[in-house]
Amino acid sequence: MANAPDLDFSAYVARKKSERAGGDEAEAGPAYAYIWDKKTRATFENMKPVEMAVSSAVRTYKNVYRSQLLGSGVKVSDRQFPRIQRIAQTCADTLHIPTPTVYIVNHPTLNAMTYGTNEESFIMVHSALVDHYSDEELLTVIGHECGHIHNSHVVYLTTLHILTQFLGAFTQWVMQPAVLALKAWSRRAEITCDRAGMLCSGSDITSARALTKLALGSRKLYEEFNLDAFLEQYEEGKEGVGKYLEAFASHPYLPKRVLAMRVFAESEMYKKAIGAAPGGLSMKEVDDRVAALLKGDA
Repeated sequence: MANAPDLDFSAYVARKKSERAGGDEAEAGPAYAYIWDKKTRATFENMKPVEMAVSSAVRTYKNVYRSQLLGSGVKVSDRQFPRIQRIAQTCADTLHIPTPTVYIVNHPTLNAMTYGTNEESFIMVHSALVDHYSDEELLTVIGHECGHIHNSHVVYLTTLHILTQFLGAFTQWVMQPAVLALKAWSRRAEITCDRAGMLCSGSDITSARALTKLALGSRKLYEEFNLDAFLEQYEEGKEGVGKYLEAFASHPYLPKRVLAMRVFAESEMYKKAIGAAPGGLSMKEVDDRVAALLKGDA
């Protein structure tokens, strides 16, 4: 079992402010990151409800969560599941980050997640995901999680998870403003990390397939899945009342994420990364289109 690190949000904020004061290029973040992900995280440092929520989550994490989280996971290494280790290494090399620690967790749902701190993070991959996904698709998923690490999302992801899963009803009510703020940011952060997954897999088609498999979870249905028909669901739901429920979700609806990935696939940055013909949308054009998509204007 690995020892999970302590979360020190005050030190994190102080370091980030110091980076900005020094004009460090880290302020801008990775060039592929969704602009509204970066802007929202910048505001968190001055939001008292979020700071209080993070402080509360830190105490819970130290005392309870880390033992429960790591107690049943199997650590990936060169000696244990080397194929998964190579995939993680490839993603880390693509994004120019240290190879993260990966754990396989026995769980029947298709999912992966990242927790810890921005200094020492670890990725949890559900065993069902390994069973259902090809190596190319796992590059997308683990690349997505590496994107969270690359973009300094981890302390906020850990906080959001603890606030929504482990705190009592009264505490959750008190922290609700922070929860809503963190979920709004999380939806934007997912756009950033979907792009990271695309860069790691090198295929927008593979990345879209990996994402849409989450909606099915059945090997018998994968071959009959029609992506265009799935995306039409987004058009059908744009005018419905149910669209407002997305404001309480930590992830955008899947059709929106696939459409946002398609926009990024048209970017000059992505085309250059995969060795395609030069030209394409600027990242400002990509982000403007994605912002309209997420608001339901596109």
